[in-house]
Amino acid sequence: MFDLPDDQILPLSREHAFYTWSAQARVNPIPVKRAKGVYFWDVDEKRYLDFNSMTMCVNIGHGDERVICAIQAQAAELPYAAPGMATKVRALASRAVAEISPGGRLSKVLFTLGGADANENAIKIARAHTGRHKILARYRSYHGATAGAMAATGDPRRVTWEPNLMTGVVHFLDPYRYRSTFHRSNPSVSDADFTLDYLNHLEEIIRYEGPETIAAILMESVTGTNGIIIPPEGYMQGVRALCDKYGILMIADEVMSGFGRTGKWFAIQHWGVIPDLMTMAKGLTSAYAPLGAVAMKPEIAATFNETAFESGLTYTAHPISLAAALANIEVMRSDKIVEHAAAMGPVLHKMLADQGESHPSVGEVRSIGLFGIIEVVKNRETKEPMAPWNGSSPEMNALKKYCSEHGLFVYTHWHTILIIPPLIISEEQLREGFDVLDKALEITDKAVLAS
Repeated sequence: MFDLPDDQILPLSREHAFYTWSAQARVNPIPVKRAKGVYFWDVDEKRYLDFNSMTMCVNIGHGDERVICAIQAQAAELPYAAPGMATKVRALASRAVAEISPGGRLSKVLFTLGGADANENAIKIARAHTGRHKILARYRSYHGATAGAMAATGDPRRVTWEPNLMTGVVHFLDPYRYRSTFHRSNPSVSDADFTLDYLNHLEEIIRYEGPETIAAILMESVTGTNGIIIPPEGYMQGVRALCDKYGILMIADEVMSGFGRTGKWFAIQHWGVIPDLMTMAKGLTSAYAPLGAVAMKPEIAATFNETAFESGLTYTAHPISLAAALANIEVMRSDKIVEHAAAMGPVLHKMLADQGESHPSVGEVRSIGLFGIIEVVKNRETKEPMAPWNGSSPEMNALKKYCSEHGLFVYTHWHTILIIPPLIISEEQLREGFDVLDKALEITDKAVLAS
C-alpha cells in the first residue's frame, strides 16, 4: 500500500517528521517495521522485547487480530460520525466502560482523543459542577502535554511552557517514602504516621488555599513516570475523606495505571475508593487507535442536563477508536488479562527484589501488578541518584544503550528504569528481559564502586 524501501524509513523521517520530546538535530528513532505479542522488529529484523508497552499503552500486546478485525469492520461499516450523533459502537463502548468502572458508579462517559484532553475535560467539568476554580495536583505527576494538562503536571515538563498555561493549579507533595521530605531524620516512621503526615500536609494546603475555592484534587492513582509511587494504605481513603469533608471533587487519573496495569481494572480499586471522575486512555484501546475518556458519577453529569457542555472536538467519540476500545475490553475479559497481570505481580516483584540484592547501584525497587521501577543510585546510604533531577548521566545513557543493543526496549527517566511490559507477558519473557537488565546494571555498579 505504501511504497517505501525499508532503508529509506529513517532518512525520510529525519527529513520531514517533527518529533515530540526531542531536540530535532539529535533524533535517532528505532525504525520499527512490525510487532507481535511482547516483541517488535526493526527494518533489519532485529527483535526487541518491549518492556515499556511502547508508550506504556499496549496492554494486550501487539498485533491482536481480534482488535484489528474490529477496527476493519467498523471502517467498512461506518468510519466516522459527527460527535453529536449516536452510533451503535458509542452506545456499547460507553456501557462497557461504565460497567468496569469502580463500583459501577461512574456511569456517564465522555470520550476524548487521549489522556491529556481527558484530564482537561475532567477539570472543566469539575469547575462547572462546583463553581470553584482551583485544582490541586501533586508535584510528582504528569497529566498531559496540552496547556491545561501541562499546568496540572507537577514535574519539570511544565516549567518550559510557563507562564503561558492554565491558571488555578496548586501543587502538593506525594507520599514518597523512599525520598520523604518529612522523614529524612526518621526513615523508620510507622506506616500509619507516614500516611497521616502526608494527609495532614494536604489538608493544611486545602485550608491555606480556602476549600471554597478548590474544585478538585487530581491525582494519578499510582504515579507513573515520576516514580511508580504506590500510595500507602489509608492514603487514598484519607484523600477521599478530605474531599467529602470540604466538598471537593476527586479526579483519579488512570491514563497509565488503568486497564489491568496494576492487577485491577483500575489502580484505585486496590484501596476501595470511588472517585467522582476518572480519566483514562492508553490501555483503553491498548493504543490500537487513539482514544481517551472521562467517566463520571451521574450527579456530576447532571450539571449539564439543562446547561450545554461547551466543549468537544471533531474526532470526539470516533467510531474506529470506539471499536478498538470495545474489542480491547472484550479481549481483556475473555483472556483474563487483568487476572494474569495480578498473578504476574509477585513474579515481577521478586525479580526486582533480586536485582536489588545483586547490584549495589539499585537503591530501591517498587511494583504493583506489572507496573515496576528500579531507582538507580550512586550511594545507597545517601540515596544520591545516578542521574540528576530532570537530567541524565553517562551511566544511565550507557545502561539504556546496552539494553537496546541487546534487544531490550526500556524507558529510563532520569535515574530510574521503568518496567511496564504488555500484560500478556510470561514469566519466561520477564526473565529474558531481566537477564539483560542484570548485565546492564553492571555499568551503573561500576560508578558506585568507583566512588
